[in-house]
Amino acid sequence: MRSFTINQNDAGQRLDRFVKKVAPSLPGGLLQRYIRIKRIKVNGKRAENSTILSQGDEVALYLNDEFFPPPSDSPLAFLGAGRGLSVVYEDDNLLLADKEPGLVVHEDESKSPDTLIGRIQRYLYEKGEYDPQAEHSFAPALCNRIDRNTAGLVIAAKNAPTLRVVNDLIRDRLIEKYYLCVVFGQPSPAAGTLKHFLLKDERAKQVSVFDRPHPGARTALTRYRTLAYHGRFSLLEIELLTGRTHQIRAQMAHVGHPLLGDTKYGTAAQNKGTGWKFQALCAYRLRFSAGDRAEHLAYLNGKTFTVGQIPFGSLFPGFTAPPPL
Repeated sequence: MRSFTINQNDAGQRLDRFVKKVAPSLPGGLLQRYIRIKRIKVNGKRAENSTILSQGDEVALYLNDEFFPPPSDSPLAFLGAGRGLSVVYEDDNLLLADKEPGLVVHEDESKSPDTLIGRIQRYLYEKGEYDPQAEHSFAPALCNRIDRNTAGLVIAAKNAPTLRVVNDLIRDRLIEKYYLCVVFGQPSPAAGTLKHFLLKDERAKQVSVFDRPHPGARTALTRYRTLAYHGRFSLLEIELLTGRTHQIRAQMAHVGHPLLGDTKYGTAAQNKGTGWKFQALCAYRLRFSAGDRAEHLAYLNGKTFTVGQIPFGSLFPGFTAPPPL
């Protein structure tokens, strides 16, 4: 038998979801059965799958050891991540990191521990703000993600209530996300809203763009405005009105203005000689506009956060980020 005392980061979860986190090898059908026959109890009593756990509850699991993570699974694996981390903003609840291009946000096929979330967890651990051995089901987590070769702002939650609230706000578009990108040519009109339908190919890790509704495709809305021209390139500010995979890259290429450095949606020939090895795209600004939906993060309402440096700023001498619309 193993017993867990529910802490702040465990509270508010359904019982079945908590058990799946602490005993990940327990099959779903067996989990339901063990709750029913009282091999999983809350405060010494029978509970339901949907029982919401409160801080201080005692959850007793009468399970075989095989269902729990093996002792060899190190809770300190994040110490294999690098220490390089650019923190734009931080408080007791969350952290805004400026991710460098080339760094993955989560572990990928390479299995390298050096990820953005790994660096954040190491940073918080070394500050004494995160102790994985004191947690049952929570670790500091990212609320949004950007591609490996995209730079810019990523939100990390330090506690479970913040993760829940920020995820809800992002889902409902109450955190506004703005990007800067460099594209080939000069868009006409200089500002507008693109509407297309994107179909994701999981195997190719690429999306196809359609001008009209297409089976399986999802609507993509992207607002853009041209900020500057220089030689072959235009600098655009992009506001995401939907959040689809590769949305900016795919839509801009579809209308004839692929991003500088993007050979997935642009062409190698077009990028030859430019010296750019990754797409010129940066998630450069976030604005919290959640109103009364912000809950314990109400102090962030109306606040705007911007990266300190744009990776491709040298292409547009004298450029300064525009004020928010």
